[in-house]
Amino acid sequence: MQLEKIELVGKKVFPIGLPSGIVATDPRCAKRLMDMCEEYGIWTGKSTSPYAKIVPEGDEVENPNPDIEYSCREPILAKLGPYRFLNAVGLTNPGAKVMREMIQKAGIPEDRVKIGSIFGKTLDDYIEAAVILEDIVDLLEGNYSCPNSEKEGMVFGQDPKTVYKFTKTIVDAVDIPFLAKLTPNMDNVPFCIGDIAKAAIDAGAYGIVLINTAGPNKNPYLYFGRGGESGAGISDLRIKCLKEVRKAIGPVPFIQSMGGIFSPKDAEKDFENGADAIAIGTALAGMRDNEIAGFLKSFVYDLRNKTDTASSYLKDVDMDYKPVKITEVINRQSDFKIFKTDTSIDALPGQFVFAMLPDIGDNNKPGEKPFSIMDDNPLTLGVLERGYFTSHFNKLREGDTFYYKGPHGQGIEIQIDKESKIFLIEGGCGLAGLYLPAKKFSEKGIDVTSFLGAKDKQHLPYLEEFEKLGCLEIATEDGSLGTKGTVADLIKGCVFNPDFNYYFFNCGPKAMVDAVLPLELKVTSPDRVYSSIDYMTRCGVGLCGSCADPKGRRTCVEGPFINQTTTTPTSPISS
Repeated sequence: MQLEKIELVGKKVFPIGLPSGIVATDPRCAKRLMDMCEEYGIWTGKSTSPYAKIVPEGDEVENPNPDIEYSCREPILAKLGPYRFLNAVGLTNPGAKVMREMIQKAGIPEDRVKIGSIFGKTLDDYIEAAVILEDIVDLLEGNYSCPNSEKEGMVFGQDPKTVYKFTKTIVDAVDIPFLAKLTPNMDNVPFCIGDIAKAAIDAGAYGIVLINTAGPNKNPYLYFGRGGESGAGISDLRIKCLKEVRKAIGPVPFIQSMGGIFSPKDAEKDFENGADAIAIGTALAGMRDNEIAGFLKSFVYDLRNKTDTASSYLKDVDMDYKPVKITEVINRQSDFKIFKTDTSIDALPGQFVFAMLPDIGDNNKPGEKPFSIMDDNPLTLGVLERGYFTSHFNKLREGDTFYYKGPHGQGIEIQIDKESKIFLIEGGCGLAGLYLPAKKFSEKGIDVTSFLGAKDKQHLPYLEEFEKLGCLEIATEDGSLGTKGTVADLIKGCVFNPDFNYYFFNCGPKAMVDAVLPLELKVTSPDRVYSSIDYMTRCGVGLCGSCADPKGRRTCVEGPFINQTTTTPTSPISS
């Protein structure tokens, strides 16, 4: 088929987007990808409400505050099979006012279509969110379809009268077109998705978005206990719903379809059965930004030429949990502990794994967090106690078992000659992410100097092992070990030889990285400076988009070590 641009709300764009809450959750990700790829024509934001929904932490996990709206903790993503997932994010969002600011600052290209997705517990919530966003987006999408919330989403989308009332009231309240996003989950109600779509169109909706995830289905590896299915397993359901909806609403209203689109042949079925545009989500799992751009470009090429080049970008990501036994706990008197296991792992320096406990706390729910691979032989993790999961993890002792999945992220694979000098800069407890790089560089005969900083000596274990790998400089804020001060103070005291090539690898809090970067850039070029900052990492395969950095880079797939200049860098993360 000859896939060409379509006219949508006065803009000529390729009829391809990403679903709400996938990859480009942060508008800065959308800006970044759209600058790389004209074929990404339609951006739909993360569903947002007038109120923020946050991930519970600390005491709130088991004793929630009734005045706060909570979403789901990790694990939020479970793999069912090749290109099939269950997800339960629980509509995490910062609130419509914050989302508005994010969209305004992101600078999404004006020649692309921007859709603001909204939800709420009441009709008034939908209207408030719609009014907040309407003047900075081109269309609004009403999420009547999320299966992973007890009070929002799908609860409104299974009854034609409710959909009619909600849609008409929202349409009358705003001056931009409105789309109704529908659920395929109609098994337990006396209606079909066609009935729901017709009610929305009769109420004044510009068009329909379908389908959201199927289910929810139970799964012991999700914190929520169940999740909506996405990916290849719901492809037939998508086409069935698309046919029903197009028949019910007639040939004119706009339809964007999604749910298991992986190939141009999938998309052809959608366009043949009445879709005006498509959105691709699960297929992008594990892809870096340049790979997503390549995939979308190839996708359009394949549709035009009846070829299949896009499939070469697909990745069947490994998300299987594997059990490991703890053989040694180092530094157990501190809140920063090192756990050695009975397992070796095939990993590159800079990669990370998720550690999972299947039942923790009074609610016996699973929990997981990402941790740098401190060592690969054996698998060793450094864990700083700073939240609900890590407080439980740090109670583990020798002989206990936990589970891991991975490795994830990009390894450090840059070519560095023996005439260069490597500086590893750590703040907080970033040494957990620097030991393996130090070890691998040292094995290659490259000169390594480690600058390790912490608040006190209790947070600087493993020093004897670091000393075996090269020079070691230490700073503590309280002066209990090494120089009193920070790693930035250590760098200021260095004398650098202009005849050497210096490479810097920074790992730690953003404040530490911001302090050392100007000092490093005085003695080396930006392409030789890599930084790993601890952004929130939730899925590990780039789908949820929560780990975006200020430049819109999803650090779980682009990093965690991000080069200062490259748009598609090489790659620890400690959480």
